[in-house]
Amino acid sequence: MSEQLVIQKAEFNPQIKRYILFVVALAMLISMVGIPLLIIWLLGWGQYIGRRYFEKLECTLTERHLEFKKGIFFRVEKTIPLENIQDLTFLDNPFLRIFDLRILKVETAGNSNPNGTDMKLIGILEAAGFKEKVLQQREVLRKSESGDMSYSFTSTDESLVLLREIRDLLKEGQGK
Repeated sequence: MSEQLVIQKAEFNPQIKRYILFVVALAMLISMVGIPLLIIWLLGWGQYIGRRYFEKLECTLTERHLEFKKGIFFRVEKTIPLENIQDLTFLDNPFLRIFDLRILKVETAGNSNPNGTDMKLIGILEAAGFKEKVLQQREVLRKSESGDMSYSFTSTDESLVLLREIRDLLKEGQGK
């Protein structure tokens, strides 16, 4: 596979580390079972996990794909072809607003995920600009592919004209 040109690499908001710390602490507090672990989580383990998660986040827009990598213990790497992207949506909630984060949700044609989302990108800096770049590159890709199609139709039309002329010449040659 040939190396693709990188158009843009997304940068992530460092507030993701605090967001992870807070959300997991809240889940531990609600679950009652996690309350004894809450102190360990808040005093070091949660900060370590949040930092490692942040370090492992990657999102790259190439000529033809949107590539995303995340995870510490369970690594997830997704590659979505741009031509399959149907919608890019921003999600917001009170917890995200506290940390000045947004979620960019990527939905694709024929997705196999029952909740309708193929990828959720949390905390991209300048997310609106990144979304625009993805949509622009998708359009560039569509136009280049449709340009190739129109060329092939032109070639086919020219071929048909040429074949008809050959047929007519052959018919004339047989009539003599």
